[in-house]
Amino acid sequence: MVFWTFLLLSSLILYPIAIVLFCLTVTFDRRRAVLHRFTSFWASLYTWFNPAWPVRIIGRERLYESGPAVLVANHLSLVDILVLFRLRSHFKWVSKQENFRVPLVGWNMKLCGYIPLRRGTTTSIVKMMELCDEAIATGSSIFMFPEGTRSSSGRLRTFKTGAFEIAKRNHVPIQPLVIRGTGDALPKRGFVLQGRHPISVEVLPPIPSAEIDRLSSEEMMDRVRNLIADSLAANHASR
Repeated sequence: MVFWTFLLLSSLILYPIAIVLFCLTVTFDRRRAVLHRFTSFWASLYTWFNPAWPVRIIGRERLYESGPAVLVANHLSLVDILVLFRLRSHFKWVSKQENFRVPLVGWNMKLCGYIPLRRGTTTSIVKMMELCDEAIATGSSIFMFPEGTRSSSGRLRTFKTGAFEIAKRNHVPIQPLVIRGTGDALPKRGFVLQGRHPISVEVLPPIPSAEIDRLSSEEMMDRVRNLIADSLAANHASR
């Protein structure tokens, strides 16, 4: 209750600030980088001040920031989104359309220019791909969960090709990331925090665009999934 109350009260305070920042920067900040940076601060509050969720970013020096890229990660929990803002990197989320309707938080997603997707709808998928192309053209990276939805078991689900098609058609690198611990902290089905659970995000080496051009989207999808699965398995074996 303390956590969700803090989230509500802080959002009531911070969303009006986001509106002011949007109004002040919209004419010159095409990527809405200032607002994304503010949103990263906003989201990070919920892990900074939560002793039950100590967060480690492993290998941040490997994060590709020389230009736009497509970032992909496994998906375990709502907490993933809060934790990934700790990367302090500029990107546009691709998120299901319903999230944009959430009061305050979803409204801020619209201000930031994040990209909505109505799952299972061809026209929405095509529009999402076009918006991703436009975002990359202006210098923004894209962040997608290629599983499409959270894993309730913690096991890596089947990947979808969208993120890899976007990287290939825009000739940009793919940045794989591995999330651990969030599924234990806040499982998929429920809103009750599950005690203290260390959380980590591991940044794997980026895959250069030249390698992506040589493989089909399906082949690159399988390669990235295997990289993430191997990292998860290695961490489990070392416990």
